[in-house]
Amino acid sequence: AIIVYRLPWTWKCSKLLMKFIHAGLNTIAMILAIVSMVAVFEFHNAKNIPNMYSLHSWIGLTTVIFYSLQLFLGFAVFLLPFAPVHLRTALMPIHVYSGLTIFATVIATALMGITEKLIFALKNPAYSASPPEATLVNCLGLLLVIFGSLILWMASRPHWKRPPAENAKILRPVGAAPEGTEVESTMTNSSNADKSDLRSNTEAARKQNIKFDEAGQRSTM
Repeated sequence: AIIVYRLPWTWKCSKLLMKFIHAGLNTIAMILAIVSMVAVFEFHNAKNIPNMYSLHSWIGLTTVIFYSLQLFLGFAVFLLPFAPVHLRTALMPIHVYSGLTIFATVIATALMGITEKLIFALKNPAYSASPPEATLVNCLGLLLVIFGSLILWMASRPHWKRPPAENAKILRPVGAAPEGTEVESTMTNSSNADKSDLRSNTEAARKQNIKFDEAGQRSTM
């Protein structure tokens, strides 16, 4: 969902379509997060395991809460057409920063969770003996770090951003002339003519000032 706007082959798509894809992927992720939370609490209750005692559970629940708020505000401000433009402009940096922060926190929560599970589940042999299960899950953790780093790198590089020119084409009002049409050509020619007249007038004024200066010098002499 984060890199939907960062993929070059999506830059020709409608910005509205990209918004729906971005919101849809985040909604699916939110549903999966809720299902996972319910499964964890039911498992703990069935096994008589205390809930919400570890740092993994604290950060995990906090992340889900902030993610739900992020999703709700994203729908209300950026997807629905009711929020004013100045509000969207003011909240966009916060929306981007909080999205990246939540994503990084999700990676950290997953790393803590798989480590905690290995410590509790591996008894014979223990986690410290590096059995194949431990090696497999440690490799999974490294892949999560690499995955998170790549996503954050793509999201933070300016040259991966959606080009403004594409946005201008998409946001062009209905009935406006596209590039290269007769209307644009006429406007360009008129602009060039105005610039040519301005240069001619400036040159004439400069010559006139020179004449005045010469006349003044001669009268002084």
